[in-house]
Amino acid sequence: MEKDSPVSETMKEKKTRFGRLTRIFGPGLITGAVDDDPSGIATYSQTGAQFGFGQLWTALYQLPLIIAIQEACARIGAVTGKGLAGVVKEHYSKKLLIAVVSLVVIANTINIGADIGAVAGASQLIFNLPFAFYAIAAVTVSILLEIFISYRNYAKFLKFLALSLLAYPVTALIVHEPWGQIITATIIPHIEFSFQFFFIVVGVFGTTITPYMFFWQASGEVEEEIAHHRLAQKGGIPHGVKKFLKDVRIDTTIGMFAAELAQWFIIITTATVLFSHGVTNINTAADAAKALEPLVRSFHNSGQLAKDIFAVGIIGLGLLAIPVLAGSTAYAMSEAFNWREGLYRKFNKAKGFYGIIIVSMLVGLAMNFVGINPIKALVFAAVFNGITAVPLLFMINKINKDEAILGVYKGSRLSQSVIWISFVIMGTAAISMFYTLFA
Repeated sequence: MEKDSPVSETMKEKKTRFGRLTRIFGPGLITGAVDDDPSGIATYSQTGAQFGFGQLWTALYQLPLIIAIQEACARIGAVTGKGLAGVVKEHYSKKLLIAVVSLVVIANTINIGADIGAVAGASQLIFNLPFAFYAIAAVTVSILLEIFISYRNYAKFLKFLALSLLAYPVTALIVHEPWGQIITATIIPHIEFSFQFFFIVVGVFGTTITPYMFFWQASGEVEEEIAHHRLAQKGGIPHGVKKFLKDVRIDTTIGMFAAELAQWFIIITTATVLFSHGVTNINTAADAAKALEPLVRSFHNSGQLAKDIFAVGIIGLGLLAIPVLAGSTAYAMSEAFNWREGLYRKFNKAKGFYGIIIVSMLVGLAMNFVGINPIKALVFAAVFNGITAVPLLFMINKINKDEAILGVYKGSRLSQSVIWISFVIMGTAAISMFYTLFA
């Protein structure tokens, strides 16, 4: 038998490494992609248009915070075999459980409604059909995807949609940028003591460090364990837990880095294209699409194409985010009421779980017919998430440091400290927002 040549062996090793890397990508990468949902794009675009590079520093300093928080949520799910609501129910009071689930349900429902409106509004930029048609279509597609596609295939679909954000870094690299000023604004925080400044800062933090991501990633790790047969049964420690947690950390770090890099480029692009040309407030999807016009002008002189590129990104990320938001709500409520849950289950085996998904999307759909501006709704959803995340971070760190729950896998001092810093920063931003509003 002939031995493989050194070249073929090297190719096999590279192929094996690449295959392992793609297998590692899971809830962390998906969560990172969802982090730049329509609410995120609208909020980052608004801060770029309104404050130029003034809030660019948030992308850098949020990175260690969001990595620590999502790693803790992933570890809690991976080690306990339960989502966050299930852990709270088992180890803490019923009052805390009700408070936690209520916060995430309200925040997610508002966000679902805003994202549905964004998808419908963006779709109108391509073909000017009725808003209601697109809103209903977005909900229908999201429900069908979440119910009738297996988790593995669904996860592949979600990962693919993350590519929608590439238009922003490409635009930023095409436009002549003051990179020295950008690097300075990225490293040195700029603070303005005004309500509008803190309102947007809370929104930026809220759409990045956001409640539904906490619940989705914890439960998503359980889904991954079950999908790859790492759990003998739900609620057990996965086989090869050390290696699994190492993969979880790689997945989470890459996902969060990608999310913050996208945020950084969106702010740069909107600051350069919109703020510097006097467009300081974004009221419609068409306003936000103008940020991509330099990309279009580089090879095609058409404003419509810029709108199309923006619309495709919003539609793709919206269809990614809406099921995740609804799924996050369903995980929380199902664990609170002891219902069977999980996207790996068929509809008839988890009717309550899928019922919550359907109802939450329908409620979000109904919110779009009360005359709210879709762009303003997206920013408001981000701000509400920023406020809601504060008590949830306190709860996550409480679990993270609890040896009775996580045993030897409890959070390190560094992990606990970074999450505590996140709690203080976001709490301070929210208090400052309310103070400047009333003062």
